[in-house]
Amino acid sequence: MKLEILPISQPKEKIADESKLTFGTKFTDRMFAMQFDRDQGWHSAQIKPYGPLALDPAATVLHYSQEIFEGLKAFRRTDGSIALFRPKDNIARFNRSAERMCMPEVDEQFLLESLLELVRLEADWVPNSEGTSLYIRPTMIATEPFLGVRPADQYLCYIILSPVGAYYKGGIAPVKIWISDHYVRAAHGGTGEAKTGGNYAASLMAAREAAEQGYDQVLWLDAREKKYVEEVGSMNMVFLYDDKIITSPLKGTVLDGITRRSALKLLADRGYQIEERALSVDEVMEGAANGRLKEAFGTGTAVVISPVGSFCYQDHCVQLGNGETGELTMKLYQELTDIQYGRKPDKHDWVIKL
Repeated sequence: MKLEILPISQPKEKIADESKLTFGTKFTDRMFAMQFDRDQGWHSAQIKPYGPLALDPAATVLHYSQEIFEGLKAFRRTDGSIALFRPKDNIARFNRSAERMCMPEVDEQFLLESLLELVRLEADWVPNSEGTSLYIRPTMIATEPFLGVRPADQYLCYIILSPVGAYYKGGIAPVKIWISDHYVRAAHGGTGEAKTGGNYAASLMAAREAAEQGYDQVLWLDAREKKYVEEVGSMNMVFLYDDKIITSPLKGTVLDGITRRSALKLLADRGYQIEERALSVDEVMEGAANGRLKEAFGTGTAVVISPVGSFCYQDHCVQLGNGETGELTMKLYQELTDIQYGRKPDKHDWVIKL
């Protein structure tokens, strides 16, 4: 398939003061798009001016939520070059989500090359300031116009780009976590391991209630027993418990996070024993109280590493250590961001430079 590049006529004005960049509100001049139908397969691949999508009111995505997406970043490095962190892994996960949602898989090499070309064309949009980046959002939606519960025969795959500010504008800071014993994010046999919009829509009520009570994030428990911790908001959770690293296993209800993978590899490199098992909520609360749970943090593309200062469950709250960012958490955050921004060598071939 040939990639067609269309001209832009009116470039947008960029944000001059990068300290005012927020997350996901400003978008670049161009986007990538290609279409699929059952007879032709994928076709009409273009990099074109960013603009609205034309959808039939009966488009399947609007009624039956056949949709997947990804999130990754391009970084302006210390030498002025641009690099992406593990984009091949994001595209491979994109295809796994597509399979789970009965959507057509993409040619991973073609999509990667198209993504890289889009970032090259939009290189001026990659910000320069410490902690900033260009957020990349590949998406696939079902576009066939019909009302009926079956996989669609027509799809649109597109990629948009957004320059984003530093997540921790005032420095990395611990978050206060509410453990929900009522709402459920994902159940075995469901779509929890797919990066699909419905999973996030289902989390909004709990997130709003948590915010109203002064919490930063929601920690989800398993759907069957409501006993074992799984994920926090849009992040995987990692615990330093009895000097071991413990994180929930990937058994269909937890997203296979790219940052999670990276963090576990770097922790293994440091000599830590990794246990992929689910901690019970009692272990978390009691471990924080008696000191066995030394540190906890979330991992995700947006935050990289998000330290936890305290957990609250039902009517009881516990603080981790002194409530500040743990030593290992801080070292891991620094190591990952150093690799992403080119301050340290990439020993694992995670980075693709433009």
